[in-house]
Amino acid sequence: MNLSGLSLRDLEYVVAVADEGHFGRAAERCNVSQPTLSVQVRKLEGALGLTLFERSNRRVLLTEAGQGIVRQSRIVLAEAQRLLALATEGRGSPLTGRLVLAAIQTLGPYFFPLVLRPLRQQYPLLTLSLSESRTAEIVEGLRDGRIDAALVSLPLPPVGLAVAPLFVEPFWLACPAEHALARGGALSATEIAGPDLLLLDEGNCLRDQAIAACGAGSSVGRHATSLETLRSMVAAGTGYTLLPALAVPPGPDPTGLTVTRSFDVDGPGRTIALAWRASDPRAPGLANLAAFFRAHAPAGTAACRDGAA
Repeated sequence: MNLSGLSLRDLEYVVAVADEGHFGRAAERCNVSQPTLSVQVRKLEGALGLTLFERSNRRVLLTEAGQGIVRQSRIVLAEAQRLLALATEGRGSPLTGRLVLAAIQTLGPYFFPLVLRPLRQQYPLLTLSLSESRTAEIVEGLRDGRIDAALVSLPLPPVGLAVAPLFVEPFWLACPAEHALARGGALSATEIAGPDLLLLDEGNCLRDQAIAACGAGSSVGRHATSLETLRSMVAAGTGYTLLPALAVPPGPDPTGLTVTRSFDVDGPGRTIALAWRASDPRAPGLANLAAFFRAHAPAGTAACRDGAA
Protein backbone atom coordinates (compact mmCIF):
# COMPACT_ATOMS: atom_id res chain seq x y z
CA MET A 1 0.00 0.00 0.00
CA ASN A 2 1.25 3.50 -0.83
CA LEU A 3 0.17 6.91 0.39
CA SER A 4 -2.26 7.37 -2.48
CA GLY A 5 -4.42 4.69 -0.90
CA LEU A 6 -4.77 6.60 2.37
CA SER A 7 -7.55 9.11 2.96
CA LEU A 8 -7.83 11.56 5.83
CA ARG A 9 -11.57 10.98 5.75
CA ASP A 10 -11.03 7.27 6.32
CA LEU A 11 -8.81 8.08 9.30
CA GLU A 12 -11.59 10.32 10.66
CA TYR A 13 -13.99 7.38 10.35
CA VAL A 14 -11.64 5.08 12.26
CA VAL A 15 -11.09 7.60 15.05
CA ALA A 16 -14.84 8.25 15.32
CA VAL A 17 -15.61 4.53 15.68
CA ALA A 18 -12.88 4.23 18.32
CA ASP A 19 -14.25 7.22 20.26
CA GLU A 20 -17.92 6.26 20.03
CA GLY A 21 -17.56 2.48 20.28
CA HIS A 22 -20.46 2.21 17.84
CA PHE A 23 -20.64 2.43 14.05
CA GLY A 24 -24.03 4.15 14.02
CA ARG A 25 -22.99 6.95 16.37
CA ALA A 26 -19.69 7.33 14.52
CA ALA A 27 -21.59 7.74 11.24
CA GLU A 28 -23.80 10.44 12.80
CA ARG A 29 -20.72 12.27 14.06
CA CYS A 30 -19.14 12.15 10.60
CA ASN A 31 -22.40 13.09 8.82
CA VAL A 32 -22.43 9.98 6.62
CA SER A 33 -24.60 6.89 6.45
CA GLN A 34 -23.59 3.89 8.54
CA PRO A 35 -23.14 1.62 5.47
CA THR A 36 -20.80 4.19 3.88
CA LEU A 37 -18.69 4.44 7.02
CA SER A 38 -18.60 0.66 7.51
CA VAL A 39 -17.52 0.05 3.91
CA GLN A 40 -14.72 2.60 4.11
CA VAL A 41 -13.44 1.20 7.40
CA ARG A 42 -13.45 -2.30 5.87
CA LYS A 43 -11.54 -0.99 2.84
CA LEU A 44 -8.95 0.62 5.06
CA GLU A 45 -8.55 -2.59 7.05
CA GLY A 46 -8.08 -4.47 3.81
CA ALA A 47 -5.54 -2.00 2.50
CA LEU A 48 -3.57 -2.12 5.74
CA GLY A 49 -3.91 -5.87 6.08
CA LEU A 50 -5.07 -5.42 9.66
CA THR A 51 -8.27 -5.90 11.64
CA LEU A 52 -8.78 -2.67 13.56
CA PHE A 53 -12.03 -3.49 15.36
CA GLU A 54 -13.49 -6.52 17.10
CA ARG A 55 -17.13 -6.45 16.09
CA SER A 56 -20.17 -8.01 17.74
CA ASN A 57 -23.90 -7.28 17.79
CA ARG A 58 -23.58 -5.39 21.07
CA ARG A 59 -20.26 -3.59 21.00
CA VAL A 60 -17.18 -2.58 19.03
CA LEU A 61 -13.72 -2.97 20.55
CA LEU A 62 -10.32 -1.86 19.28
CA THR A 63 -7.89 -4.66 18.56
CA GLU A 64 -4.28 -4.36 19.69
CA ALA A 65 -3.27 -3.42 16.15
CA GLY A 66 -6.18 -0.98 15.98
CA GLN A 67 -4.98 0.88 19.07
CA GLY A 68 -1.70 1.77 17.37
CA ILE A 69 -3.42 2.78 14.13
CA VAL A 70 -5.93 5.00 15.96
CA ARG A 71 -3.19 6.63 18.01
CA GLN A 72 -1.22 7.50 14.89
CA SER A 73 -4.40 8.57 13.06
CA ARG A 74 -5.06 11.17 15.75
CA ILE A 75 -1.58 12.61 15.20
CA VAL A 76 -2.04 12.70 11.41
CA LEU A 77 -5.45 14.39 11.72
CA ALA A 78 -4.09 16.93 14.23
CA GLU A 79 -1.29 17.83 11.83
CA ALA A 80 -3.77 18.12 8.95
CA GLN A 81 -5.85 20.46 11.11
CA ARG A 82 -2.75 22.55 11.69
CA LEU A 83 -2.25 22.75 7.91
CA LEU A 84 -5.80 24.07 7.49
CA ALA A 85 -5.33 26.52 10.34
CA LEU A 86 -2.20 27.90 8.74
CA ALA A 87 -4.10 28.44 5.52
CA THR A 88 -7.23 30.01 6.98
CA GLU A 89 -6.17 31.96 10.06
CA GLY A 90 -3.93 34.99 10.17
CA ARG A 91 -2.44 36.49 13.27
CA GLY A 92 -5.10 37.60 15.71
CA SER A 93 -7.98 36.46 13.49
CA PRO A 94 -11.09 34.97 15.14
CA LEU A 95 -11.24 31.26 15.83
CA THR A 96 -13.37 29.25 13.43
CA GLY A 97 -14.19 25.61 12.86
CA ARG A 98 -14.15 22.87 15.49
CA LEU A 99 -12.49 23.48 18.85
CA VAL A 100 -12.24 20.76 21.48
CA LEU A 101 -12.37 22.64 24.78
CA ALA A 102 -11.87 20.67 27.99
CA ALA A 103 -12.14 21.70 31.62
CA ILE A 104 -11.22 20.12 34.92
CA GLN A 105 -14.16 18.35 36.52
CA THR A 106 -14.41 20.77 39.43
CA LEU A 107 -14.78 23.77 37.09
CA GLY A 108 -16.60 22.79 33.90
CA PRO A 109 -20.12 22.20 35.28
CA TYR A 110 -20.10 25.58 37.01
CA PHE A 111 -18.16 27.78 34.55
CA PHE A 112 -19.45 26.62 31.16
CA PRO A 113 -23.09 27.66 31.80
CA LEU A 114 -21.91 31.18 32.67
CA VAL A 115 -19.93 31.81 29.48
CA LEU A 116 -21.49 29.75 26.70
CA ARG A 117 -23.98 32.37 25.55
CA PRO A 118 -21.50 35.27 25.26
CA LEU A 119 -18.91 32.86 23.85
CA ARG A 120 -21.20 31.77 21.03
CA GLN A 121 -22.09 35.38 20.33
CA GLN A 122 -18.41 36.38 20.18
CA TYR A 123 -17.39 33.38 18.06
CA PRO A 124 -20.35 32.55 15.78
CA LEU A 125 -18.21 30.43 13.41
CA LEU A 126 -16.68 28.35 16.19
CA THR A 127 -18.04 24.83 16.76
CA LEU A 128 -17.35 23.83 20.36
CA SER A 129 -16.88 20.29 21.57
CA LEU A 130 -16.84 20.36 25.39
CA SER A 131 -15.44 17.76 27.76
CA GLU A 132 -14.39 17.35 31.39
CA SER A 133 -11.56 15.34 32.90
CA ARG A 134 -8.78 15.33 35.45
CA THR A 135 -5.69 17.44 34.93
CA ALA A 136 -3.36 14.57 33.99
CA GLU A 137 -5.79 13.31 31.36
CA ILE A 138 -6.27 16.83 29.98
CA VAL A 139 -2.52 17.38 29.68
CA GLU A 140 -2.18 14.07 27.84
CA GLY A 141 -5.05 15.04 25.53
CA LEU A 142 -3.44 18.39 24.78
CA ARG A 143 -0.13 16.74 23.96
CA ASP A 144 -1.55 14.13 21.56
CA GLY A 145 -3.98 16.51 19.84
CA ARG A 146 -7.29 15.15 21.16
CA ILE A 147 -7.85 18.44 23.02
CA ASP A 148 -7.24 21.88 21.52
CA ALA A 149 -7.52 24.04 24.64
CA ALA A 150 -8.35 23.47 28.28
CA LEU A 151 -9.49 25.33 31.36
CA VAL A 152 -7.23 24.13 34.15
CA SER A 153 -5.98 25.04 37.59
CA LEU A 154 -2.36 26.09 37.98
CA PRO A 155 0.34 24.95 38.24
CA LEU A 156 0.73 22.67 35.20
CA PRO A 157 3.71 20.48 34.33
CA PRO A 158 6.00 22.08 31.70
CA VAL A 159 5.14 19.95 28.68
CA GLY A 160 5.24 22.36 25.76
CA LEU A 161 2.03 24.16 26.67
CA ALA A 162 1.16 27.84 26.50
CA VAL A 163 -0.69 28.96 29.63
CA ALA A 164 -2.72 32.15 30.10
CA PRO A 165 -3.99 32.80 33.67
CA LEU A 166 -7.63 33.94 33.67
CA PHE A 167 -8.91 34.50 37.20
CA VAL A 168 -8.38 33.57 40.84
CA GLU A 169 -11.24 31.57 42.33
CA PRO A 170 -11.40 31.60 46.15
CA PHE A 171 -12.33 28.55 48.19
CA TRP A 172 -15.24 28.51 50.62
CA LEU A 173 -15.81 26.31 53.64
CA ALA A 174 -18.88 24.06 53.59
CA CYS A 175 -19.72 22.49 56.94
CA PRO A 176 -22.70 21.02 58.80
CA ALA A 177 -24.93 23.68 60.30
CA GLU A 178 -24.30 22.38 63.82
CA HIS A 179 -20.50 22.28 63.45
CA ALA A 180 -18.33 24.68 65.47
CA LEU A 181 -16.84 26.07 62.25
CA ALA A 182 -20.28 27.24 61.17
CA ARG A 183 -19.98 30.14 63.60
CA GLY A 184 -17.39 32.73 64.53
CA GLY A 185 -15.47 35.63 63.08
CA ALA A 186 -12.97 35.74 60.24
CA LEU A 187 -12.11 32.23 59.13
CA SER A 188 -8.52 31.12 58.53
CA ALA A 189 -7.49 28.11 56.43
CA THR A 190 -5.34 26.76 59.27
CA GLU A 191 -8.49 26.23 61.34
CA ILE A 192 -9.76 23.43 59.13
CA ALA A 193 -6.78 21.06 59.24
CA GLY A 194 -8.41 18.25 61.16
CA PRO A 195 -9.79 14.70 60.89
CA ASP A 196 -13.20 15.95 59.75
CA LEU A 197 -11.79 17.45 56.54
CA LEU A 198 -13.36 15.79 53.48
CA LEU A 199 -11.30 15.55 50.29
CA LEU A 200 -11.66 14.44 46.71
CA ASP A 201 -9.93 11.23 45.58
CA GLU A 202 -6.24 11.17 44.74
CA GLY A 203 -5.38 12.47 41.28
CA ASN A 204 -7.68 15.49 41.59
CA CYS A 205 -5.85 18.83 41.70
CA LEU A 206 -8.45 20.29 44.08
CA ARG A 207 -7.51 17.64 46.65
CA ASP A 208 -3.86 18.68 46.53
CA GLN A 209 -4.79 22.35 46.74
CA ALA A 210 -7.04 21.77 49.76
CA ILE A 211 -4.27 19.90 51.55
CA ALA A 212 -1.76 22.65 50.77
CA ALA A 213 -4.19 25.40 51.79
CA CYS A 214 -4.79 24.14 55.29
CA GLY A 215 -1.46 22.43 55.92
CA ALA A 216 -3.09 19.04 56.44
CA GLY A 217 -1.41 15.71 55.88
CA SER A 218 -2.14 13.82 52.65
CA SER A 219 -3.87 10.99 54.54
CA VAL A 220 -6.33 13.23 56.37
CA GLY A 221 -10.06 12.94 55.99
CA ARG A 222 -12.46 10.81 54.00
CA HIS A 223 -12.68 10.89 50.24
CA ALA A 224 -15.28 11.38 47.51
CA THR A 225 -15.25 11.21 43.72
CA SER A 226 -17.02 14.53 43.00
CA LEU A 227 -17.89 17.90 44.50
CA GLU A 228 -21.56 16.98 44.60
CA THR A 229 -20.78 13.87 46.66
CA LEU A 230 -18.67 15.99 49.00
CA ARG A 231 -21.61 18.37 49.37
CA SER A 232 -23.89 15.46 50.27
CA MET A 233 -21.38 14.11 52.78
CA VAL A 234 -21.31 17.51 54.48
CA ALA A 235 -25.12 17.59 54.59
CA ALA A 236 -25.06 14.12 56.17
CA GLY A 237 -22.84 15.49 58.96
CA THR A 238 -19.80 13.45 57.95
CA GLY A 239 -17.42 16.41 58.03
CA TYR A 240 -16.55 19.65 56.28
CA THR A 241 -14.83 20.51 53.01
CA LEU A 242 -13.51 23.25 50.73
CA LEU A 243 -15.59 24.24 47.72
CA PRO A 244 -14.49 26.47 44.83
CA ALA A 245 -16.52 29.67 44.79
CA LEU A 246 -18.33 28.81 41.54
CA ALA A 247 -19.59 25.56 43.09
CA VAL A 248 -21.13 27.36 46.10
CA PRO A 249 -24.93 27.69 45.69
CA PRO A 250 -26.30 31.22 46.08
CA GLY A 251 -28.06 31.97 49.35
CA PRO A 252 -28.50 29.78 52.42
CA ASP A 253 -29.02 26.03 52.16
CA PRO A 254 -32.83 25.54 51.85
CA THR A 255 -32.56 22.29 53.83
CA GLY A 256 -30.79 24.04 56.71
CA LEU A 257 -28.26 21.19 56.87
CA THR A 258 -25.14 23.05 55.72
CA VAL A 259 -23.46 26.43 56.05
CA THR A 260 -20.97 27.96 53.63
CA ARG A 261 -18.47 30.56 54.82
CA SER A 262 -15.83 32.64 53.05
CA PHE A 263 -12.30 32.96 54.40
CA ASP A 264 -10.39 36.07 55.40
CA VAL A 265 -8.64 38.25 52.82
CA ASP A 266 -5.66 35.89 52.67
CA GLY A 267 -7.86 32.84 52.28
CA PRO A 268 -7.09 29.91 49.99
CA GLY A 269 -8.00 29.77 46.31
CA ARG A 270 -6.83 28.58 42.92
CA THR A 271 -5.78 30.26 39.66
CA ILE A 272 -7.76 29.16 36.62
CA ALA A 273 -5.96 29.33 33.28
CA LEU A 274 -6.45 28.47 29.62
CA ALA A 275 -3.82 26.10 28.22
CA TRP A 276 -3.05 25.01 24.66
CA ARG A 277 -0.14 23.51 22.74
CA ALA A 278 2.60 26.10 22.27
CA SER A 279 3.06 24.76 18.73
CA ASP A 280 -0.58 25.32 17.73
CA PRO A 281 -0.71 27.78 14.79
CA ARG A 282 -3.96 29.13 16.18
CA ALA A 283 -2.06 30.49 19.19
CA PRO A 284 -3.00 34.15 18.51
CA GLY A 285 -6.67 33.22 18.33
CA LEU A 286 -6.39 31.10 21.48
CA ALA A 287 -4.72 34.00 23.27
CA ASN A 288 -7.71 36.13 22.27
CA LEU A 289 -9.99 33.41 23.63
CA ALA A 290 -8.11 33.60 26.93
CA ALA A 291 -8.64 37.36 26.97
CA PHE A 292 -12.36 36.75 26.39
CA PHE A 293 -12.56 34.38 29.36
CA ARG A 294 -10.60 36.85 31.48
CA ALA A 295 -13.01 39.64 30.57
CA HIS A 296 -15.89 37.37 31.59
CA ALA A 297 -14.43 36.33 34.94
CA PRO A 298 -17.44 35.27 37.05
CA ALA A 299 -18.68 37.21 40.03
CA GLY A 300 -16.86 36.21 43.18
CA THR A 301 -13.54 35.71 41.37
CA ALA A 302 -10.67 38.12 40.63
CA ALA A 303 -9.57 38.52 37.01
CA CYS A 304 -5.84 38.20 36.42
CA ARG A 305 -4.28 41.40 35.15
CA ASP A 306 -2.90 41.06 31.60
CA GLY A 307 -2.79 37.30 32.02
CA ALA A 308 -0.53 37.43 35.10
CA ALA A 309 -1.39 35.12 37.94
